[in-house]
Formats: sequence, structure tokens, C-alpha cells
Amino acid sequence: MKSPGNASATPACDAGECVELVATATLPTRYGTFTSHAFRVKGSNNEHLALVMGDVSTDAPTLVRLHSECLTGDVFGSYRCDCGEQLDSGMRKIAEEGRGVMLYLRGHEGRGIGLSNKIRAYLLQEQGRDTVEANLDLGLPDDAREYDSAAAILRILGVRSVRLMSNNPKKFDTLAKHGIPVCERVTLDIPMREENERYIRTKQAKFGHYFEENE
Repeated sequence: MKSPGNASATPACDAGECVELVATATLPTRYGTFTSHAFRVKGSNNEHLALVMGDVSTDAPTLVRLHSECLTGDVFGSYRCDCGEQLDSGMRKIAEEGRGVMLYLRGHEGRGIGLSNKIRAYLLQEQGRDTVEANLDLGLPDDAREYDSAAAILRILGVRSVRLMSNNPKKFDTLAKHGIPVCERVTLDIPMREENERYIRTKQAKFGHYFEENE
């Protein structure tokens, strides 16, 4: 990876989004030791966190997950989604390979509608709406997330190409648009639960997510 000092001096700008590296520290975790890099989106209070293991600035494709913040799934283990299990599986895969980036994207709660609105959407889902319908019923976007900042962060980290742990085609398209080729889609072996089956099927049907039955 390039020197953090040099990286922070030249914020990367993509599609109107500028990010800057503001802090770096070692982060020991139950998965292993990572280097944590805090980034700020210029012109906003939004911050993202990149957890990096190994040298990710080489020519070899880097194992990467762009993980959208999900308090209920990541912290409390909610079965309404598979977010927490994806985060855990992604961290384990990076640790097993000894090289990769877990990019934790803040401000993506509830596909970008925020925590309170996500809980409101949960109530509508209990009344029979799917995740997309619930957001729209609240007068909110079905998906307000953007990944241009994520692409900018990967460029600052020196990542040249990726093996992406994701089923979301929007992530693949955004990285390709910003000149970061995706060489491989890496699946996360997460079993579907009764509580999140409709959530996963909706992502497949309405957002075109890739899907294997064993995920």
C-alpha cells in the first residue's frame, strides 16, 4: 500500500465524491490483525473504514468486500437479513488468505435510508410488504447507496484489481466504471434462513443479485 501520508495529501475524487484518508492504526481482531484506515467523504460528516490485511497494492487481484453498514445484522445478529453473516464470512476469508480489504461503508443503513426508517420499514414488512415495497411506501428510495466513494478508497489503498465478495451487480459495475476490474466473484457460503428468505429472493428478483441455492 502507498504511504498513508502521501495518500491523505491527495484526496481521490470520483463522480463528485471526494474522500480523504484521515487516520490509520493497527486493529487486532478475533480474525487476526488488520490495519484500519478511516476515510471521510469531503463535504459531509460521513466516514468509512477500510480494514486491510497484507500488501494490497501488488498486481495480484485483491480479495475485497464492500460491506454496507447494518447495525441490526452486524451487531445484534438479526435474522431479517444476512448482513452479519456476510461480514463474518468475509473477514474470515481475508484472514485465511492473509491479504485483502474489508471496506465498511457507513451511511448505508437500510440501503441508505437510515436506522429509524429501516425499523419503520420492518413494521411494513411484518404487514406483508417486501423490502423494496416497504421503502417505497415510506416515500424513500428502494436503494439510496452509492459506491463511488468505495472505488475512490480502493484507489487510495493502491488496489488495482479485485476478487469481489458480493452478489450485488451494482458494486461490480461501479468498480469497473472507475477503472478497477473485477477478476472474480467470490461467493460467501451462507445458508438461507426462513426469516430472511423473502429478503434474499427480493434482492434477486428486483435488484438482479446473483444467487446460489447454498448461499
